[in-house]
Amino acid sequence: MTNNKTKGFLLGAIAAASYGMNPLFTLPLYSAGMSVDSVLFYRYALAIVVLGIMMKMQKQSFAIKKADVLPLCIMGLLFSFSSLFLFMSYNYMDAGIASTILFVYPVLVAIIVVFKEKVSPVTMFSIALAFVGISLLCKSPGGQTLSLVGITFVFLSSLSYAIYIVGVNRSSLKDMPIAKLTFYVLLFGLSVYVVRLKFCTGLQPIPTPLLWVNAVSLAVFPTVISLVTMTKAIHYIGSTPTAILGALEPVTALFFGVLIFGEQLTPRIILGILM
Repeated sequence: MTNNKTKGFLLGAIAAASYGMNPLFTLPLYSAGMSVDSVLFYRYALAIVVLGIMMKMQKQSFAIKKADVLPLCIMGLLFSFSSLFLFMSYNYMDAGIASTILFVYPVLVAIIVVFKEKVSPVTMFSIALAFVGISLLCKSPGGQTLSLVGITFVFLSSLSYAIYIVGVNRSSLKDMPIAKLTFYVLLFGLSVYVVRLKFCTGLQPIPTPLLWVNAVSLAVFPTVISLVTMTKAIHYIGSTPTAILGALEPVTALFFGVLIFGEQLTPRIILGILM
């Protein structure tokens, strides 16, 4: 049991840190003039290819039960809309700040599962600190109030992500092999961008070979690795602890935002992150 908990916490940390790499690979694609929908289409499509190869190598069956189709569709749409809202928020605020505010999702997870999982006083105290920390991040480094539209997009992303985290562990999908679960979640999620891109007639090409590296990395690190390790962590330690380990997401996002994209890091933001 202890060994499983250790694995769960380690996997949860890996999932959070890898998900926090979203801005690192996304912002260069935005700078090249690519739209949110095109970036996310490539992210999901390439991740599906990677997972399909993994399943073939592991000799896993692609067959699913009829009863699993609807839950997979719902989980796919939830995860897809979470990605969409988060990536849209990057157009209204620094990616590092957006990823930090996204950390409200552990609070939402705890609220959703409060009658199903034991939430300790330490966990509740940690959530309260997170709320205070998030409030410190609701102004830009220059002191201006952040875009209400951007904050709304991040909140919707958090809510979708929280429901996804709980749903994976509460539905009939919890016993499905993780690679297969992730494959179909992304496959159903891809439909959102196919429709938004008018059945790919509006899909933009990736302009340079170097940006293809960004697109593939976006599919592998914050998508395949993050989803697979997060799902395993949920199975080992439950939804709420896995969500709280998401504290590593904004730290990773802000690290790359400051180091590579020149985003400002003020004492108030540092305090908000720590809390």
